Amino acid sequence: MSRFLLSCASAAALALLSGCGSDDPSTPAQTTPVVQQPAPPAAEPNASVAFMSDVHFHNVYGDFKSPQFAGIPTKDGKNATIRTMYAQLTSTRLFNENYFAFRAALDDAHAKGIRLVAFPGDYSDDAQPMNIDGIAEVLKEYQAKGMRFFLAPGNHDPNEPFDDLEAGKNDFLTKEGKEQKVYATSNAACLAKDPTVVCTDQLMEQGYEKLMAKLGDFGFNPNKADLHWETPFSKYTNNKYSYDEAVAQSAVAKREFEICAEGSGGSYKAAGEAKLGKAYTKCATMMDASYLVEPVKGLWLLAIDANVFVPNAKFDPANPKKFSGYDGAGNAGWNKVLTHKMHLVDWIKSVSARAKLEGKQLMAYSHYPTMDFYANQTEAMKAAFKPGAFQTARVPDAATAAGVAATGLRWHVGGHMHFNGTNDFADANGNYLVNVQSPSLAVYGAAYKIISYKDLDTVDVQTVALNSVARFNELFPYYQVENDYLKGSTLAADIAKRWDRSILDTRSYGDYTRQYFGELSRLRFMDEYWPCEMKEAAMALNGRQMLILSQLQTRVTLAQLKDYPSVLPLTASCAAAGTASSMPVAAAQLTTDWAEATARAEKLASAAGLSLDSFAKITPYDFYGDFHRTVYAGELALRDMGQERVSQYKVLMAAFPATTTAPVKIGDKPSDQNPVHLAFQHQFKQVFAIFKGLGSAKPSDRFTIDLKGKKINNANGAGLSFN
Repeated sequence: MSRFLLSCASAAALALLSGCGSDDPSTPAQTTPVVQQPAPPAAEPNASVAFMSDVHFHNVYGDFKSPQFAGIPTKDGKNATIRTMYAQLTSTRLFNENYFAFRAALDDAHAKGIRLVAFPGDYSDDAQPMNIDGIAEVLKEYQAKGMRFFLAPGNHDPNEPFDDLEAGKNDFLTKEGKEQKVYATSNAACLAKDPTVVCTDQLMEQGYEKLMAKLGDFGFNPNKADLHWETPFSKYTNNKYSYDEAVAQSAVAKREFEICAEGSGGSYKAAGEAKLGKAYTKCATMMDASYLVEPVKGLWLLAIDANVFVPNAKFDPANPKKFSGYDGAGNAGWNKVLTHKMHLVDWIKSVSARAKLEGKQLMAYSHYPTMDFYANQTEAMKAAFKPGAFQTARVPDAATAAGVAATGLRWHVGGHMHFNGTNDFADANGNYLVNVQSPSLAVYGAAYKIISYKDLDTVDVQTVALNSVARFNELFPYYQVENDYLKGSTLAADIAKRWDRSILDTRSYGDYTRQYFGELSRLRFMDEYWPCEMKEAAMALNGRQMLILSQLQTRVTLAQLKDYPSVLPLTASCAAAGTASSMPVAAAQLTTDWAEATARAEKLASAAGLSLDSFAKITPYDFYGDFHRTVYAGELALRDMGQERVSQYKVLMAAFPATTTAPVKIGDKPSDQNPVHLAFQHQFKQVFAIFKGLGSAKPSDRFTIDLKGKKINNANGAGLSFN
């Protein structure tokens, strides 16, 4: 039973654990149950858990506690302390409207009878006091309605392992529609008494210790109602669980481990140094906020702190709590957990083994994905787009998925990337691991997951989309002031920040986030991710022109396009000047070749029951928006596109030649002597193949996980796919 713990000898017999009973704080205490005890009954009926990832809660009516700036006065006597619309439209998360989406998700879950809610990290927007106090207030409100909450840390909470008194934001919105800088008091601008900056420690970024003190009631500390609670380091008298001892074990000082620049410290250091062939350096003590809790009989929630803040070149052993001495956790994830938090890996092995022995319904979650979250399209994306595009540095290595699967963990919920998706991994040793990506409430595809066990080998997953959110447009009048200011300003910086005000005409949260992602794509993604010539094509061609261009065969070059600009809206502006052929074809030939390609495109459309002209409804803005929305929302994006649009994309995906030729380059640019169709066909064949892969991934809306059969079964017969 979960209240009784296995002896060290029994643990050794299981060959799962090492160092049982060690006094080394970096070695997890072993808490395996007595094997002789009969397995308890299955979890209580209706033990469904809602998973809400990447809430990024920002307290839109929070108090800066500063006489310099209180926000925007509202008609009901509050002050709106919000970020600008431009800031939102150039960020991979909303800062403001997710406040209302969060409440909508909680209301929806409560109405469905769900009383247990898990958060796979980034529940706050950078752990500022104003935001942490705000989310704590909201959670206490819903606790009073009978709900329980179980937080796991993300890379935004904490942003650094220790307090950052220099943090802040540049883009809070004023009542005049302008930007206001608000920084913590130790920021250089505040120390210099810059009159343009508002200084308040409500914008500092809190580290683990303060977060644990404020949010302990939400899983980080034991609750008397829980049947069991432990950390990777828990040690109970006579190996018997008690609430009083659990409280003592929850103290920060009892939950620390050693981390070094090269890898795990503590009892793991010697082996690491021997393998490396030199001593570990820059070693520091840090907190691990992981915990295991049994809130209802038979259900185990494993909240994993997969943050890995590695000491960096700025690390000062004389001041180890200086936040700047550590790399951020955003790109580390499970890759670094396996090398720098080995105590956590051993503990997960223990928990997984005990769950199996006791028949527990184990639900594990952390902030980070355990495997490729791009539907196995990562390598193709690296080849097609700019270096570093789509944050591919955050994709776990294949060896990482194998390492996590080897712990015995069978399925896991991750967040971090704001994606909706599912993937799985199986190895030759019989290990099987499923990674369920829980989408963010703060982006397009906003949704949460409801997960429950049908039996010990079958997990049911439902995705609840937040299309309708009460009060989602409450702040729109203040954005209108911002839009008016930007349109009226003649400053170059303001002109560059102008955004399409039609977003303020949206009628639902679903429509709002869809248009937000279109603007995010236009204002940021296209520049950051797409090579110049690909960006030009994506932002100039509609679906009809793309289909015709996929069929074009011509000797007319990019350099000659200027002579016939009416045929298609492309130029040679992204190309390098090459040497023209001594036997060029006349530019007028493009008209004939385009007509022949049009005839071929019409046949392709007709064969699919579509008209070629209908493809023109896919505007450039629609296309690249749809692509990026599918990156984030998977099959949820296809549902929004509708059957006709999906059918049109399927035609485009199959339209390109079986083989294509890479364009000739001069340096890192294509030559303007390449034929008009060459670069487009070569590059966009890859783009549409990636698009298809993203929209044909494993089920991510409504599905079951068959842990015994090692497969994921789609439970949504009406779902759309590019297959």
